[in-house]
Amino acid sequence: MPASTMSDPAAVRHSPLAELLWPRREDRSFRALRGAILMALGTALLTLSAKVNLPLPYVPMTLQTLVVLMIGAAYGWRLGSATVIAYLAEGAIGLPVFAGPVGGLAPLVGPTAGYLYGFVLAAFATGWLSQRGWDRSVLWLFVAMGIGHVLILGTGFAWLAFGMKLGADKAWLVGIVPFIAASLVKNALGATLVPALRRLFAPRA
Repeated sequence: MPASTMSDPAAVRHSPLAELLWPRREDRSFRALRGAILMALGTALLTLSAKVNLPLPYVPMTLQTLVVLMIGAAYGWRLGSATVIAYLAEGAIGLPVFAGPVGGLAPLVGPTAGYLYGFVLAAFATGWLSQRGWDRSVLWLFVAMGIGHVLILGTGFAWLAFGMKLGADKAWLVGIVPFIAASLVKNALGATLVPALRRLFAPRA
């Protein structure tokens, strides 16, 4: 198991990568400014990753899942999930942050909706596990990010099958199968990068 676990008090004190690179202070104004800057950076990365996409019949293939999981791992569960929620809010008010030159409510109620809401769950889960030491190991972070991918694909599948009324068979074919290989590759990439960055910038953390 990872060095820090739920039964270990040190698990609570395990700092996510962003906190090691830019430590928090007790000053509330500084903490608010730091959080706002990191959230703005995260939503910008999510927007850019959405523009790198391969159009498919129902749901485009993008780099967003990689960025979502890395944000969760690097920011921790609170700031990570808040950043993804802020990204969805930017899209909801009309900013063109989603795949293609798209903003507004349509992506949040259309075929992509389940995946977008799954981003929040994935950032939360990956961040929660990372803050318990799973981000120190490539293997365990791969597992954590794998859980995140399952949450994204699972909510996407459920929405396509039942919310969009495609049925389970079609939802599986168009909403899961095309993304399996890419998800494994992105999982491996994210699980390699975050521990490497920890060792590079905070070798004794």
